[in-house]
Amino acid sequence: MTTRTKLEALAANLWWSWNPEAQDLFRRLNADVFTAHHRNPKAALHAADETVLADPGFAQDVDEVYDAFTQYMEGTPEAEGAPRTSYFCMEFGLHESLPLYSGGLGILAGDHAKAASDLGVPFTAVGLLLRDGYFRQYFDEEGWQQDEHVAINPDEHPLTRAVDGNGDPLTVTVHLGEQPLQLQAWHLPLGRTNLYLLDSDLEANPKELRSLTRKLYQGGNFVRLQQEIILGIGGLRLLRALDVQTDVYHLNEGHCAFLTLELMREQLAEGRTRAEAEAWVREQCVFTTHTPVPAGHDRFKVQPFNQQMRHFREQLGLSQDELLAYGRTNPDAAGSPFTMTVLGLKLAREANGVSKLNGHVARQQWHEMYPERSLDEVPIGHVTNGVHLPTWTAPHARAFLSQRFGNWLARRDDPDFWAQVEDISDEDLWHYRSTLRGLLLDFAAEHNTAQSLTQPFAPNPDALTIGFARRFATYKRAPLLFTDIDRAAKLFADTDRPLQILYAGKAHPEDEGGKRFIQQIIEITQHPDIQGHLLFLENYNMEIGRMLVSGCDVWLNNPRRPYEASGTSGQKISAHGGLNLSIADGWWPEGYNGANGWVIGPEATGDLKDARPPEQQDRADAEALYTTLEEHVIPEFYDQDAEGYPRAWIARMREAMKTLPHAFSAKRMVKDYLQDVYQVKTEA
Repeated sequence: MTTRTKLEALAANLWWSWNPEAQDLFRRLNADVFTAHHRNPKAALHAADETVLADPGFAQDVDEVYDAFTQYMEGTPEAEGAPRTSYFCMEFGLHESLPLYSGGLGILAGDHAKAASDLGVPFTAVGLLLRDGYFRQYFDEEGWQQDEHVAINPDEHPLTRAVDGNGDPLTVTVHLGEQPLQLQAWHLPLGRTNLYLLDSDLEANPKELRSLTRKLYQGGNFVRLQQEIILGIGGLRLLRALDVQTDVYHLNEGHCAFLTLELMREQLAEGRTRAEAEAWVREQCVFTTHTPVPAGHDRFKVQPFNQQMRHFREQLGLSQDELLAYGRTNPDAAGSPFTMTVLGLKLAREANGVSKLNGHVARQQWHEMYPERSLDEVPIGHVTNGVHLPTWTAPHARAFLSQRFGNWLARRDDPDFWAQVEDISDEDLWHYRSTLRGLLLDFAAEHNTAQSLTQPFAPNPDALTIGFARRFATYKRAPLLFTDIDRAAKLFADTDRPLQILYAGKAHPEDEGGKRFIQQIIEITQHPDIQGHLLFLENYNMEIGRMLVSGCDVWLNNPRRPYEASGTSGQKISAHGGLNLSIADGWWPEGYNGANGWVIGPEATGDLKDARPPEQQDRADAEALYTTLEEHVIPEFYDQDAEGYPRAWIARMREAMKTLPHAFSAKRMVKDYLQDVYQVKTEA
């Protein structure tokens, strides 16, 4: 194989997205194009510098990376004998060059699929080809978020059309009401995982329906219903057309729950009774629910639901009320909407939340479905989310860990492996943290010069650096730090103990409250005592996320309880020596041990009935945040000995690195799914 042929093979598989050595090859081909196209290897290869391609040293580097890729693809699976799994999700966060995600659900799905590949799980993922991606964010002069959709051209990405046995483009059909809709699919290899993305943009479809799969979570509830028919019903029909054999179907959130009804339709068509079909479907399906936020559960009104599902309902042989009952907590509640989470819970043998606390919250949310059971007997467990460390660990961090520990990626979920951090000196750990902070600040300063709304930011490489980045949903309370602007300003104005904070995040285009939060933060960048110490990084994407989690000393997380299902951004910082400062919600109550970060406010209960009014909770949590910063976080960072080292802070860093990366890795998470959820439990 020639050097170019090997590079083409590497560019055709998203394995490169979690292997910096592979990405560096494409950067060397054409750095300007690689950067301009959001680090897209195919773009760099298309515009390759021929002198680089002809260089023998470069060819040798390509050979080494290609050999590593081949060994990965052909290696013996660590999870031998794992069930054949088909994983459905509305969004997938894979890389910044492919904006097929809006937030944590998509990032989690991408990390899950990559970790399954690493373990060698026979894993097929199904989603939508969101050609318009999630929007590009920029701002007007008033600091108000604007959005622009830049279309994805499949030819510029590692996407190929799925084909049938004759090599012709494969299509499947679903019905929206009485209207047939044809769907094609695109194949995207993620290491050893196969991801298929459904696409309605075909000339055979009515013009007004061709755009159904283009945008994520936009177009209103009616479009959402149509997209979920495409994903659940069309997704299963695609697997059948591809002859993908499946032992367990994993429904990641309610968006894909129509899959269960399509499975049931198949069983009824084979002559099973309805009770037999339901039982069979339950044995095949597992369901993950994420959000404690009521608006996060899709509910469809009766009239549009009946209209769009009419043809499919007739194929099932059910009356309107019989079909609606599958999506109602009370099947006899005439007029109540059809809820996708209820459908998922009713037709899955296992259901789980995404943290221990979230499982407790979910059992309360859906207790009414199981009135004869106590709260603890509600059949919703938990598998705590984890992060794909190869994707999120910075190149400098990977090199540092490899130098100190050897093949750290192979043992990233092993607590004994991370215990070796005890052997690293305080001086080396602090240099590690300071280097990563400096790399982030260089990136932030450069990013600021290219923003639509440049801000007065003066990065200080020695200052305590806090990060906050996520979807700007209002319950995440991004501006909580500035509740008392005078008290906040006093923290930033302290020249003896300098403080700086970096924000990033997008508000949904229809979320006026979230947009106002962003505008408020941008306005605060002009405050005379804060100016220069606060920066909002626009157009939040995975690249910005990687930089922030690697470079920040402290990760701030202050959602309103108990609405953080898990939250994974804070799980990414500990391998970099960063520390969490978080509300006791989501995953943090499982991670916090008193010595590896800080908790804001009271301990978690997860009891919905005990939740205080929002205004009262916000005031109390703001006070707790200020107190923790003033009395613990800031003093500890600047309490340095005669040699200039903050020994107590470094001890906290070491404790975080020992206790968190292994416990909250996606590799551990997928192993938990394999053992506790995917495997059919048999009676002893």
